[in-house]
Amino acid sequence: MRSPLGFVVCLLVAAVAAVSTAGGRVLVVLDDLADRNGYSMMLGDLEARGFDLSYETPRSESVRLSRLGERTYDHILFLPVKVKGLGPNMTPKMLIEFVKAGGNMVVALASTTPAPSSLVSVLAEFEVTLPVERTGLVVDHFNYDTLSAAQKHDVLVLDAPSKAPVGLTDLFVMPGTVLAFPRTSGHLLGQSPLLTPLVRAPFTAYSYNPKEQAEGIDPDDFFGAGQQLSLVTAIQARNSARIVVVGSAEMLQDKWIEAKVAHVDRTPVKSGNREFAKRLTGWAFQEIGVLRVNSIEHHLKGSKEMNPGIYRIKNDVSFTISMSEYSWDKWVPFKVPDNDDLQMEFTMLSPFVRLNLRKKKTTKTATIFGRDFQLPDQHGIFNFRVNYKRELLTYVDEKRTVSVRHIAHDEWPRSYDISAAWPWLSGIWTTVVGWLMFIALWLFSMPMGRGGSRRHGRG
Repeated sequence: MRSPLGFVVCLLVAAVAAVSTAGGRVLVVLDDLADRNGYSMMLGDLEARGFDLSYETPRSESVRLSRLGERTYDHILFLPVKVKGLGPNMTPKMLIEFVKAGGNMVVALASTTPAPSSLVSVLAEFEVTLPVERTGLVVDHFNYDTLSAAQKHDVLVLDAPSKAPVGLTDLFVMPGTVLAFPRTSGHLLGQSPLLTPLVRAPFTAYSYNPKEQAEGIDPDDFFGAGQQLSLVTAIQARNSARIVVVGSAEMLQDKWIEAKVAHVDRTPVKSGNREFAKRLTGWAFQEIGVLRVNSIEHHLKGSKEMNPGIYRIKNDVSFTISMSEYSWDKWVPFKVPDNDDLQMEFTMLSPFVRLNLRKKKTTKTATIFGRDFQLPDQHGIFNFRVNYKRELLTYVDEKRTVSVRHIAHDEWPRSYDISAAWPWLSGIWTTVVGWLMFIALWLFSMPMGRGGSRRHGRG
């Protein structure tokens, strides 16, 4: 008989395991362990969502990102540190290997503290460029907080994204919400398709180094301005590991996470930094925007045999795929973003067929998409492939391999089923009937004798 205590423990373990699809172990790297008190609200929200937080400094010798080939942490949260390097246990190579192993990171920068060289090198691998001094201050003389930065204009007050870009999910859409970016550092983005800028600087903002460029900015040393500068960037590697770069670590502090701010010519309102921080960490730690393929089925139209290994050219085939999306603590039906399509390809070396899948059915936890189509007039080895790779969603690339054969000798249609053959068949049967009639006439028609009487043979 099973113990009730064991049953309760199993439920607790299942609840904890469900916090994130990538695991719940978080390493928080900060300059001093006492610094976590300044981020108590954000860190408390992470713990309330079931994450197990471990706090370490770069000077700690006990930090190990992996052991015996397995990750010791699932996620890393980097807060500003004053040291130039992160120590021998968090070198750029080790951090890249951590990402390759499926680990996720949140990198919070600051304009008052240069970023560690290890993080600068890691971000450069993803075409994220920081200033040469590894820090910089973004100011805006038109979009600042009149309550705290009336003179310096170094606290930016920006509207949160009010609508998702065309074809993208709305995970970070927060209409009517204001975000505060105190003393933020900007970064430039390359052309990598793995980058998604979540918040860009306004057109009137610019970046400079307060220590070296207080009197003026040399054009040769100018880093960036306007929408060249990204303040918050999401990075998703090809293995769906995630990195979030936040230009202002202060926006995550208790002082600012729910502070009242006032944009120029507006009344004071509470910032939405707390909700924004929740969505940032939720996305980075794979609590949202995670897709799962539950099943893929294909069969001859009208047949009950599922997933046969071989088809015939020009067969009518039905294809279905069941997909779910993880949303905080449960799997929900996946909804394709507006102005986007989920497609299926029937491909050999290149697609022979590419079709938009249609929603056929929705269950409590999944959406079933499908499409009926005719196989191409080409034999060989083919793949049913769903290659769905979109920003802010984990990548889906599923294949099912089948063989497609020629029509067998006894499967060709009979001549009388082909309308174009009817004239030829008519000619054949006309010839046969005419020949039979000729034979009949020749056999049953006697020749005429002399005098006009018929001959009946010799006496």
